[in-house]
Amino acid sequence: MNKYLSQLVELVEIDKKIDSFEPEIEKIRGNLDAQLAKESALVAKIEENKELLQSNILTKNKNELHLAELAEKIKELGKKSAAIKTDKEMKALQLEEEIAKEQIDFANEEIERLDKIKELKEIEMKEFQEEIDGMQEETSQIKEETEKELEALENERMKVYENKQKLLSQMNQNIIVFYEKIRRWAKNTTVVPVKKQACYGCYMKLNDHTYASVLRGEEITTCPHCGRILYIEKSEEVEESAS
Repeated sequence: MNKYLSQLVELVEIDKKIDSFEPEIEKIRGNLDAQLAKESALVAKIEENKELLQSNILTKNKNELHLAELAEKIKELGKKSAAIKTDKEMKALQLEEEIAKEQIDFANEEIERLDKIKELKEIEMKEFQEEIDGMQEETSQIKEETEKELEALENERMKVYENKQKLLSQMNQNIIVFYEKIRRWAKNTTVVPVKKQACYGCYMKLNDHTYASVLRGEEITTCPHCGRILYIEKSEEVEESAS
């Protein structure tokens, strides 16, 4: 394997390692993110209950105002009854009074219902807050462990980046450009091994001429099917030599 091809094989392995850091970071942050999401969900429930209670206060106030108006109406109807002269007027007044009393009953029931909701929601909010308070220590511990793991991973990532920069400084610029052009679509399969005379990027069989070129390793050879850079692993070289 020539120098340039060897560098490309090393480069693609470094890029694979670099790309593997992101899922590792997400995995490390998983527990902390889940814990914070749980806390956020509880906070959202508390806020939702607060909004509901605020809305209920307005509804209760309207019902109380309506009750006051109905009480005043009952008084007025009582005064009118003294001036009634006919049965028709009496029945109309009684009907009006019955409707007012039904409205009073409904308003009182609604106020009672709202008070029960208030009581339940306040208990809920207290329980949610207690749960949040109880999670604080656990969250703090998870956060501390996460930061330590991320710091260690970041140090490792910086070393890998340094190795990549060192390698790039030793490589031919034209070859780097060629590599990056393929990498734009092939990602971490830019440089792939050949096994059983097949490209391990597209898994298509190579013709004898291309395969012979890869075996010689004297120049950079690309797959005629997919365009990836090809190389022979040492184990494959030994096997080919034996055959």
